[in-house]
Amino acid sequence: MEKVRIGVIGCGGIANGKHMPAHKANPHSEMVAFCDIIPERAEKAKKDYGTPESKTYTDYKELLKDKSIDAVLVLTHNSEHCHITVDALNAGKHVMCEKPMAMNYEEAKKMIEARDKSGKLLTIGYQNRFRQDSLYLKKLADADKFGEIYYAEATAIRRRAVPTWGVFIDEKKQGGGPLIDIGTHALDLTLFMMNNYEPDYCVGKTYHKLNKQTETGNTWGDWDTEAFTAEDSAFGFVVMKNGATIILRSSWALNYIDAKEAVTLICGDKGGADMPAMGKLRLNSVEAGRQVITEPNLTAGKVDFFEGANGEPRDLEAACFINAILGKGNLYVTAEQAACVTRILEGIYESQKTGKPYYFK
Repeated sequence: MEKVRIGVIGCGGIANGKHMPAHKANPHSEMVAFCDIIPERAEKAKKDYGTPESKTYTDYKELLKDKSIDAVLVLTHNSEHCHITVDALNAGKHVMCEKPMAMNYEEAKKMIEARDKSGKLLTIGYQNRFRQDSLYLKKLADADKFGEIYYAEATAIRRRAVPTWGVFIDEKKQGGGPLIDIGTHALDLTLFMMNNYEPDYCVGKTYHKLNKQTETGNTWGDWDTEAFTAEDSAFGFVVMKNGATIILRSSWALNYIDAKEAVTLICGDKGGADMPAMGKLRLNSVEAGRQVITEPNLTAGKVDFFEGANGEPRDLEAACFINAILGKGNLYVTAEQAACVTRILEGIYESQKTGKPYYFK
């Protein structure tokens, strides 16, 4: 059986929670190298997901020297995404980089340039596209079910669920807070459904209202008030070049009851759709002069169109990457699409800094 030899760079939470289990389950994946700045993490990853011959590293550049490795997974802090991805592409490896693509648009462009120069594949870890509700909604959107989509909402709001581990709340290492962490998923879904990647301008506002609170009621326990330098909430209004508008809402901690994460709402001139919660979908239209709301059954007839996947988003994402490397399909998340997400997020942050609309050149 043909296999893709994979090197894993970064063996922390997202690696153990998503990528390594998915590739272990894929019959065409073989993880042969693990790298982490904490040696014990790499050793544990080898034990849990590797082969007896797998190698471990603390320096990713040493891993990249192994010419037998076909592809790498870049699963590090956001601040490391760009230079590790560029080095991996220059070393002749295909790359799956976790979201967000980069800290800013300039970094994203460097990654695309390295991809083009190397001739290798580059994709970004937006696994929410592979959910059953997302796959079905995209199929309808591409079939012109909604017509011209001119208004949309991208939502990723938690009531009190600030990630207190790793460097999530460190603005410098992450590039921001909930906007770049979970807002990025909602925005990616929304742009994908609209098939619109040409922003004109945006207005953004971020808040640090809850960072210093104690006795927070947070899902994962109270956060470190000194370490919490990222925003706790961020909101944006985006206008696309064709006149379409997007409202982006993101928060780790908001006094808001109707919390929902990585969902989209789209309105077109033929109909609309929204996700009341992750994994749920409602369609609205007018039929025979009557307003109609339908809720498709997403538990039957799952979309299992990637070889070697069982229908779970993480498995479909991994299978899509592997199949593309093997020439059995195309990437579902392109670097250009992910770069546009990063570009808009950067615009919202810049608008906050200047207090003015940010215009995309």
